[in-house]
Amino acid sequence: MFPPPFCPASQADERLAREGCAVLAPEATLAYLGQPLAALQALLPFWNDLPPDPHLKDGGRYRRRRHSCWMVEGESCQLQPHRAHWQSLDYNALHGGFERWFEPIAPAMATLPAWEAILRRLARSASHLRGTQPWAVEAHPFRIDTTDGIGRPTPEGAHRDGVDLVAVFLLARVGIKGGETRVFDADGPRGQRFTLTEPWSLLLLDDPRVIHEATPIQPLDAAAGGHRDTLVITLRSGGFQGPQPG
Repeated sequence: MFPPPFCPASQADERLAREGCAVLAPEATLAYLGQPLAALQALLPFWNDLPPDPHLKDGGRYRRRRHSCWMVEGESCQLQPHRAHWQSLDYNALHGGFERWFEPIAPAMATLPAWEAILRRLARSASHLRGTQPWAVEAHPFRIDTTDGIGRPTPEGAHRDGVDLVAVFLLARVGIKGGETRVFDADGPRGQRFTLTEPWSLLLLDDPRVIHEATPIQPLDAAAGGHRDTLVITLRSGGFQGPQPG
């Protein structure tokens, strides 16, 4: 496995602006967020209650998830009426172009002390890239498992999300191999590959500048199975993608 190109928390925003990608080790993630480990660990039990993704077009059963939206401006984090997740076919050729409805994030998770701190800090990074403004935030807790013998973190392949900032927190790797992260310049040959293995490692992406993917996972022991848990949060200027809820 290739090791991640970690940077200190103090350099995260500058690295992101300069290279389009910044990767933080767990200790740096804590410093970046200004949160103790115990506050982040309080989120973890909610990954044991993620419903199956009903929209996988490859027929798989390997992905569980929830989805909720906020508007973040300065210190204000406002939960939005529940809405579909939508991406255009330009950004997601496999699952784009239609409304995907998922169960919302549990209120008990979204009211934990660390939750709004995460959203506010990511909004500051997005504002460092694009200027201070309100941010449309979509949060996706994911569990990719090996129910089908293989699990695909990004079944659509290398892609962009159609947002300004993508944050991928690794929460757990249990009994698996694979799951290599690959990040490439959207308009050039430069790329890098590495595997996030430590819980609370964090990948930050300037979405218009890079494409990204994670390779499939397989179980170390087929009988025991395994899974990979992540929290993906995206921030977009100008509002959410797709049709507005009626």
